[in-house]
Amino acid sequence: MDNPKQHQSESPLLMETERQLLLVEWNKTTTDYPKNQCLHQLFEAQVERTPDAVAVVLKEQHLTYRELNARANQLAHYLQALGVGPEVPVGICMERSLEMIVGLLSVLKAGGAYVPLDPSYPQERLAFMMQDSQVKVLLTQERLRVWMPRHTAQVVSLDAGWEVIAQESKANQVSGVTAENLAYVIYTSGSTGRPKGVLITHRAVVNDSLAFKEHFDLQAKDRILQFASISFDVAAEEIFPSLLSGASIVLRPDQVTDFFYFSHFLEKERLTILNLPTSYWHLWVSQLSQSTALIPSSIRLVVVGGEKASPERFALWRKRVGNSVRWANAYGPTEATITATIYEPPTINRGATIDGEDLETCTIPIGRPIANVQVYVLDRFLQPVPIGEPG
Repeated sequence: MDNPKQHQSESPLLMETERQLLLVEWNKTTTDYPKNQCLHQLFEAQVERTPDAVAVVLKEQHLTYRELNARANQLAHYLQALGVGPEVPVGICMERSLEMIVGLLSVLKAGGAYVPLDPSYPQERLAFMMQDSQVKVLLTQERLRVWMPRHTAQVVSLDAGWEVIAQESKANQVSGVTAENLAYVIYTSGSTGRPKGVLITHRAVVNDSLAFKEHFDLQAKDRILQFASISFDVAAEEIFPSLLSGASIVLRPDQVTDFFYFSHFLEKERLTILNLPTSYWHLWVSQLSQSTALIPSSIRLVVVGGEKASPERFALWRKRVGNSVRWANAYGPTEATITATIYEPPTINRGATIDGEDLETCTIPIGRPIANVQVYVLDRFLQPVPIGEPG
């Protein structure tokens, strides 16, 4: 040691070349993007490009981009008349439906920030979230209205009240919202178990959406599964990159615990992209490994995330699927706006290894940062750790 009096926290753990790689080369992610535009503005531009393309599908129902935009505009004008504007929180407690997508877009167009409220949550949790976020307006469905906990928000039932809402203008509106304003407030469990609201701006979601779109080459011909509850931020990554690409969002059915039905649904709807919770993917892989069923040929990409991916399940996946489907492991805390890093394994032959390790025993990495994100792995003294070391 050059300086015996130097504290351990000040001692460099890295060679200069490794430090340069970790701190500079791997974090060269700066990419130009429309940082001054909002989500709904980019969606409106896509509507102009592909007005007659199918935007969202649920069973036998669907809305084109033009129809979705018109309905969202009508509801947005209605919300503005109720006082919704920049930084105004609007609760959305709805079952998965076409109206749910209309509701999300309408809040953004009105200038507000949506607060997703999963109707499956306990009433106590919903009551806390509504009070903590100071929700001014609540979008819901009539069958859920009477079930909601006591609150002071003004209620708008999208099914029962649509005749009145439909009297509003279908034209795009000006709300005064900017990219620095909030797009949504989403609640995590928090380290104490008490729900914690995370504030996410338009600029942050625009970057994540466009980074996801570019990384996975989303196309207008894609049909993208909307799987997650809107109370999980991954739902935003299923919805917004799709709507900025001209693709179709296909809302999942309720019977996803039946893997035979799920596989039939994927094939029937000609899904091309799945973004699945890792735990669900683990179960699906187990089912696939025990059956003769094949992955529908339409699927080109599967993204997993939410928890650590099992190397054993990945080995089964590669044995069953091979390299025919692009696979990615995504990681990111809610506070960093959905996805921070993505890992894609190399295209390999059966029996091959990842970084010299057997597929069934290696750790699946979390990968490298997405566009305009920097990632540093530090020790307890906040010093960068060497490659391969935990931090």
